[in-house]
This record gives sequence, structure tokens and C-alpha cells, in this order.
Amino acid sequence: MKITINRISLPAATLALFTAGATPLPAQFGNEPQKQLPPPAVNFTQEQDQQNMMDQLGIKVLRPGASGNESDPNHSNYDESKANPWPNYPDALTLKNGQEVTTPDMWWKQRRVEIVEDFDREMYGRVPKDVPKVTWTVKVTEREFVGRVPVIAKHLVGHVDNSAFPLIDVNIDMVLVTPANAKGPVPVLMMLGFPAMPGPVQPSPAALAQLNDALRNLLAKSDPSIRELLDQYPAYEPIQAQPGAFPFGPPRPAAPMGPPGINGTSNDPPPTQQLIADGWGYATISPSSIQADNGAGLTRGIIGLVNKGQPRHPDDWGGLRAWAWGASRGLDYLETDPAVDAKHVGIEGVSRYGKAALVAEAYDQRFYMGLIGSSGEGGVKPSRRNWGEQLENLTGGGYYWMAGNFMKYGAKEATFGSKNAGDLPVESPELIALCAPRLVFVSYGIPELGDAKWLDHQGSYMATVAAQPVFQLLGAKTLGVSSDYHSEKMPAVNVGLLDGQLAWRQHDGGHTDAPNVKYFIAWADKLMGRAPSQ
Repeated sequence: MKITINRISLPAATLALFTAGATPLPAQFGNEPQKQLPPPAVNFTQEQDQQNMMDQLGIKVLRPGASGNESDPNHSNYDESKANPWPNYPDALTLKNGQEVTTPDMWWKQRRVEIVEDFDREMYGRVPKDVPKVTWTVKVTEREFVGRVPVIAKHLVGHVDNSAFPLIDVNIDMVLVTPANAKGPVPVLMMLGFPAMPGPVQPSPAALAQLNDALRNLLAKSDPSIRELLDQYPAYEPIQAQPGAFPFGPPRPAAPMGPPGINGTSNDPPPTQQLIADGWGYATISPSSIQADNGAGLTRGIIGLVNKGQPRHPDDWGGLRAWAWGASRGLDYLETDPAVDAKHVGIEGVSRYGKAALVAEAYDQRFYMGLIGSSGEGGVKPSRRNWGEQLENLTGGGYYWMAGNFMKYGAKEATFGSKNAGDLPVESPELIALCAPRLVFVSYGIPELGDAKWLDHQGSYMATVAAQPVFQLLGAKTLGVSSDYHSEKMPAVNVGLLDGQLAWRQHDGGHTDAPNVKYFIAWADKLMGRAPSQ
């Protein structure tokens, strides 16, 4: 698999030769002036970048986030009687002027616009209007196998035009896999994770021997001492055949889905194998090839490229919004591929990628469905809930996922006083509601197997319940329970609420959505009106 590494700034001493004050080089032709390189990217540490944003916002001290260590003084709260200091969430169906939203037209033209603006400004940040174009290139196309099903696997790279700032290079890494014998375009689930070809075709024994002979000759010519070593081991082959590998791509295990996690009691085939067996395709896209998962990377990646290597402003996009933007650019490609049913593309992610998957579906209405796994704070979990992970954990260590303005709500001392989660103008149920009436499957596991209490399963269920009225207004079926999020309690483990476009299921595995994939496929097939392997 190709690994993309974003170029960072050149050394200052080198750049100084080309910046103001340096003696210009003579023009090669006539009196044409020499082009000057742009200034280098700022190379902040994460701590320097966070302090820069605090200075811009006038924040002197941030409240510390909750600790996952129960023995620490600021340990997480797991007492339900203390979990709701701000029990009422903003009403998704009430305009800022107090008027009730009673029609779909009011939702689309008025209230949805208000909610998007609040999320843009205060939580996830704005995508700049001048983001460069992405050009997709198919690097590899192979006929491979997922399980025992023949597939067409493509390794794609989306190059972001960096002509305005050549010092930063962004190349989006994605793999697309579709059934080779499908009778027409197939639905595709795009997964935020680690792209890999499912079973790259291996050289035949004769071809492998030829490669090894050529490599041995090159090594022998490169250094006399290497030649002596090779003479001592005449049967040594630098390239070994992979166990079980044959030419023409025999059945191999499918690539895993999303970040590694504990599958618990599930003995199901890998999620990718389940998707292919049902007649779906899948794509895996690398978030880190879009934007680094740390604060030091904010002056590089797509955010740094657009900002020409300079620090963010308070309402600039953060990592979650950047990953979601990259997923949308992947969808741009999928819309051009004849093997893909572009009207039925979903988005999937677990943990931080679950947050990004929900943001992607909320903002891009072309995503038909979402499988949102164990997303926690900044995703499905309400920030107003005092349970496990808190808003302050994101305004502190995870600040780079969010807009700079989000840090205001973790401020203990600032020029504007202080703010907390209760001051947020929006909440997670509204993020879920932005997906309506499209399909949203909220997935969690159990703490006993690693899906930590930190994620606030009950609070996430409350947020899903609170999103129901918008789905209902738009004619979609929901969970089949009341919309009273104050009183509704989670269903038992392995009891799914899967009859509507908004769905919930807590499986008996760990920090993964893999045990819920077979339920997601059946649920989506039903709502798409398709039979398996159709």
C-alpha cells in the first residue's frame, strides 16, 4: 500500500536564500523577474498551536477535562444523579426567534440553516470557500478475492491542487472494492480507516524467482561485502512468497473494518466480507492522508494547505470537519465510477472516526446512510451530559478536532469571563437531525469488553431519541419510542430498534461496530428495497 507523507516546510536557512533580503538570481531569459517562494509553513508544537488559539480568543485558563482514572481527583462522573446539570437540550424545531417549526419547508429553509451556522461557527469550523480541487488517479486496478467472491479492487489517490502553496502536498488515499460479477451498480459503504487492497495478486513462482535473481545481482554489484554475504547463502531469496499466496488472487481474508477493536462474542465473517457477500461494495479512505490527527499538524494537511502554512483563525475548520470534507471528495470520485450506485453510498467510522462519519453525513446530503460507531463526545454523545468524557476533554487535548471557537466553552478564565457546555447554542441531537430523513444507524458496544463507560451509552441513546422529531417532521420512521429523552432508557444489549430510518443497537462486543454490521446491512437493504446480492 502506498503511504502518503505530506511535505512540510523547507529548512529556514534554505528558504532564506529565496525570500526577501536575498540577492536575486539573474534572469535566465531577458529581464524576467524571479518568482519568490512563499514563506515557510509555521512549525508549531501542539502546545504552541493551542496557546496561539487561546491568545486569539482571550482565554487565560482552560478547565481540565475529566480523567479516566477513578483514583484521580478530577475523575469522570458515573453517577446518573449528577449526569444532567443542563437537562434540556436546544430544540431542533424551534427557530431562534422562538417560532415553532411546523413544516418541512421551514426546516430546510430556516431552522436547518440556523443549526448549520452554529455548528460551523462554534463547533466544527467552516470549510473555506477556496479549497483547491481534488484530482483522482487510479493507481492500481486488480481482480482479487474477498472471501471466495471475485472483486475488482482499485487503489486511488486524490491529489489536492497545491499550486498556490507548493510547500504542502496533500494526497488522499482510498481503496474501492466492488463485486466483479455484479449485474449493475452496487451500494457502497465508505469507511474511515486504513486503506488496503484485500488480496494483492502475487507473482507466480517463476516470476518470483526472476525477481529474486535480479535483486541478488543488484545487491552484489552495490557492495563487495554484500556479494560475499550472498555467496555464503546461495539459496537465500530476498523476496519470500507470502503464505497461501498464488497468482491470480485466490480467496484471502478480507481487510478489517475501521480501527482495531474487540469483537466480543461475534463469530461473523469480517465486515468487508459480509458487505461483498451481500452484493455491496466498500471503500476505505485514510483520514490521516487528509489531515493529521494532532494539533501540530494544523499548519499542514488540507487545513494548512488552504491557510498557506499559517495558524488557524477561531472559526476555521478542525480535524473532524477536514476528515468529513475528504470523505466528500472520495464521494466525488465514487459518483464517477460506473460500478458504484452513487445514490446509495454510506459512511462509516468508529470512535473518533465515528464522530467524523456523523459530521460527514450531516453536512453532505449525498451520503444516503451512516453507520456511526461508538462516537462519544463530539459525536452522538451530548456535551451537556456530565458522564465520562466531557466537553473539556475536547477543548483541552482534543481541541484540534474542533473549531478554535469551541475552546471558549472550556474556558475557566478569559477576557469574556467563562463559558461551559450549557452555553453551547447547539447539541448532538441536532447534528443527528441534520442527517434526516436519510438513514442513521447508531452503534455501541459494552464496557465489559472495552467500549468504555467514558463514551456515555445512555446519553448517546438520549441524543438519538431527541433527534426523532425532525425525522418525523420529514416523513421518516424513527426508533418507535417516545421523544422524551429525559425518561427514555436504553434497550437491553442486543435488542435493536431497527424499523425506521433512525436506528439504534448496542451489541455485546467492544470498541468496534463489527458485530452490528450484519444488522446494518439487513436494515439498509430493507430501506433501499433491495434483496441480498441484488
